[in-house]
Amino acid sequence: MIKVDGLQVYYRTLRGDVRALDDVTFAVADGEIMGLAGESGCGKTTLAKSLIRLDGRMRHVGGRVELDGDELPMDDDGAMNRYRFKQVSLVPQYSMSALNPTRKVGQIARDLLEARGESFAALREELVRRLELVGLGEDVLFRYPIELSGGMKQRTVMVLSTLLNPSLLVADEVTSALDVSSQRALAAMLLEFRERGFVKSMIVVTHDLAILYQIADTILVMYAGRLAEKAPAETIVKAPRHPYTKLLVGSLPEVGVRYGERRLSGLAGSPPSLLNPPRGCRFRDRCPLAFERCAEQPPFREIAPGHSVACWAVDA
Repeated sequence: MIKVDGLQVYYRTLRGDVRALDDVTFAVADGEIMGLAGESGCGKTTLAKSLIRLDGRMRHVGGRVELDGDELPMDDDGAMNRYRFKQVSLVPQYSMSALNPTRKVGQIARDLLEARGESFAALREELVRRLELVGLGEDVLFRYPIELSGGMKQRTVMVLSTLLNPSLLVADEVTSALDVSSQRALAAMLLEFRERGFVKSMIVVTHDLAILYQIADTILVMYAGRLAEKAPAETIVKAPRHPYTKLLVGSLPEVGVRYGERRLSGLAGSPPSLLNPPRGCRFRDRCPLAFERCAEQPPFREIAPGHSVACWAVDA
């Protein structure tokens, strides 16, 4: 399982630090698929990337990440190499562009495995078996990425990212560039990979709550770099408690409802700048329930078994 405790990650800019992640604490159990949702800029992708590699602009300010009892050396890129792909792996945002266009898929797989001290020859049969499981033939290994459709590239990246059975897979916006049928197929693939033991647990990052409702056991909602609510997927979609989560769910269209007669609700305003975020609850300027105490940061507390919320206006 993975435990994230008090994680703080900032981006360096000429105007100062962008506080992209502030005091983020959660856990994902073995066998669990946790969805990570929120508006653009809420910190979803920063969290996903920080579990794999801090890029040159990112600064680990505080907190720790523990995977299967071992603390990940987030500040040491070289030391993280022994965990990447084997213990923790990533399907990156825009993963259809992640394959080297100048190399055939088989060579990409060989390079990736050999960089992790693994034998391509020993794993080739398993690679072909997994490609066939997702509807791709062995011939894919002899093709360049440009010869594959978007959905085929996405499935290929999924297979390569999980070939060594990582404990944790982070899937970042993996359905955003796909048509509806391809989205459904990819969602089913994520579930099957878990059932077959190719990966122990997953964090699926997306702004699409409808996708998470199909595949996630729990959903964690973020707002402006902080946690807002975490609960079972059914609870988040049907009985959310945080005002932000309620507005987020309320903005989703419902099947069978004619919106010429009933308008979708929306979220007025925009998230605060994280260069100089406001004190207290960062949602309070947009919140219909805001009151004086919201000038203090609410704790992310459990209000029911498996259900945590950061809001002064929510009672247990």
